[in-house]
Parts: sequence; structure tokens; C-alpha cells
Amino acid sequence: MRSVVLAGGGSAGHVSPLLALADCLRRRHPEARITALGTAAGLESRLVPARGYRLETLPKVTFPRRLDAAALSLPGRLAGAVRAADRVVAGADVVVGFGGYVASPAYLAAKRRGIPVVVHEQNARPGLANRLGARLTRYIGVTFPDTPLPHASVVGMPLRREIADLDRAALRAEALAHYGLDGDRPTLLVTGGSLGAQRLNTVLGESARDLLDAGVQVVHLCGRGKDVDLSAVGGREPEGGESGTVATGDSGARYVVREYADRMELAYAAADLVVCRSGANTVCELTAVGLPALFVPLPIGNGEQRINAAHVVAAGGAQIVDDAVFTPDVVRTQVLPILTDPARLSAMAAAASSCGERDADARLADLVEAAVAAGGREGRR
Repeated sequence: MRSVVLAGGGSAGHVSPLLALADCLRRRHPEARITALGTAAGLESRLVPARGYRLETLPKVTFPRRLDAAALSLPGRLAGAVRAADRVVAGADVVVGFGGYVASPAYLAAKRRGIPVVVHEQNARPGLANRLGARLTRYIGVTFPDTPLPHASVVGMPLRREIADLDRAALRAEALAHYGLDGDRPTLLVTGGSLGAQRLNTVLGESARDLLDAGVQVVHLCGRGKDVDLSAVGGREPEGGESGTVATGDSGARYVVREYADRMELAYAAADLVVCRSGANTVCELTAVGLPALFVPLPIGNGEQRINAAHVVAAGGAQIVDDAVFTPDVVRTQVLPILTDPARLSAMAAAASSCGERDADARLADLVEAAVAAGGREGRR
């Protein structure tokens, strides 16, 4: 394998599996040239070069959902993006798409050149780009078994090895020290992803006193440019110049707020339970490392976040609460009873782990190698 183009970007849900596959292919084929195709404004503009991969950018091509001026201009904009993608995919052995703004032009450019296409769909409900890509190839990997794409193989979600190889117990002491936490207290992790989730920030801030009074310590990753109001429990800026807030309750438990985690594996190692959204990447990371969760699905889009979490909820590894009814009362009546019951936490962790897949990067790499070996003959339809 000499040259691979990986197309996807805009959000961590696309960029994270793209980078996980890139790392796996680099381990297997160190001589291969790996190029990522993304946008100039998405997370990939920072994360891909930082990981040591070449990034080529395309203009965003969004698919309008109603007939308006944007819909009328779509053919011209898409044609321009396909021409730009064609310059990147020329000479590639395979194009792997993860959905998002740049995947459709990459699929169409690859199809025109007869280059094998591989599609990876992260969500239980596929987006428009990957529905298009699935019409052009038989090499389709999905994260969840009920994803409605033809010829799909369940490969799981490719994860960074820092997460896939995580031994939470072995790293726990370092993780607790990193956040200044106590090893004898239950720990709640709250995260809304890289951009944060204002609903989670507000509700957990209002619940801080209940959590601290119960002896629960909290790591809350609130998102870039956001914060959690801990004024009611004496929140203050942490020492050492870190951004965020820290509060200490009468019980001695600490509530630690940070915008984000450079090492997410430390946050996972410190945690006993997670309150979070249920994006596909989050669900798959938590099941891979065996962390129980209370999921609060993002209440927009096509409902895929609720479906993403359905299998782990059914297995008993998580609970789910609608965004509209997620209140401090839910924290008191659902979150606290779990955190203060070690046997229940242990059972939920085992159930979550039973749903996890740690080797999805290798499974997807196998699919890519199969497409290259076939030279696109089986993929063209």
C-alpha cells in the first residue's frame, strides 16, 4: 500500500476515528503516504498536523434539506469540490471516508478515477455523505449492528490507542493526583465533548452542593470558552494558573472544573460514572474502557444519539435521560444512588465493558487492505 486518502472532518466524531485508522495503517505500512482530506475550519485543521499527517482542505459542501437558493447552487459547488478532491486522490490506492462535509466530493472523485472506496459510518443513523458513499462500494464498516447501510460489516469505532489500551485501575492513582482528588471517594466525570454542553454545565453546577455533601468528587470538562457556576459552593480559580474552577465541600470532596482534558485517559481512569452526551465516539470510548454512564442525548439532529446509546442501555451499562427533563432532581434521584452503591457501579461497569470493542482500528484496516487487494473491482457497482 503506497498511498491512502482519509476523508472526514468538522467534528471529533469524524476526526478521532480517522486518526485512529491512520495510526493503525502507519504501524502496518510505515512506507505508505497517508493524506487527510478535511476543512480549514474543523478540528482536523489542528489535530491532523499535530499527529504528523498531511492535511489537504476542501470548501464545505452542505446538502440543503429544503429547496432554496443554497439547493439551487449545490450542483456547482459540489462539482467544484469534486475537482479539488480529484487533485488530492489522484494516485491513491484507496479512499476511506468517515462522512462529513468533504466525504462526498472524495467519494465521487475516487469513483471517477476507479479508486477503491471504503466507508466508515460512526452513528447508528448514517448521514447523507455516507449514504452516498455506500452506493459506490461494498467495503462498508459500521460501528453499530443496526446501522441501515447495505453490505455493512460491524467493525466498531476506531479508537486512539491511549483509550483502547487503557487500564483504568493501573492509571487511577496518577489520574486522581492529576486532578487533586481522593482515592477513597466516588468520582463523577461530566463531559459535553470538546465544545461542551450548556445543559450539562448548568444542571451539574446547580447540583454541586448535593454532590459534595454526599462525599462525591467531580471532574467536570465544560468545553472551550465555557464555565460552570460554582459560586454557591465557594468556587474559586485553581492554583497554578490553570483555567477553570475548584470548589471544596464541607465533606472534603472537591468539584474540579476544566475546559477540556489534554489526556482524556486520565479523566476516564479517575471516574466511576460519567454524565455526558451520547455521540458515537463517546459511547464507544466508554464501553471500551468499561465506564458506566448516564447519557443525555443531544436533542437535535435525526435522533441518532439516543440510538447510539441503546445497546449499552439495554445491556445495563448505562441509563438515558432526555435533555428536556435532565434537572438537578435527576442528579439526586438517579446519579447519586449509583455513585454511592459500589456493587451497582461494578455491575454497570461490567455490563458497559461487555459492549465495548477495543480493536476496531485493526478491523477497519483489514477492510481497507481487502479493498486495495481487490483493486476496486468488487467495490464498483
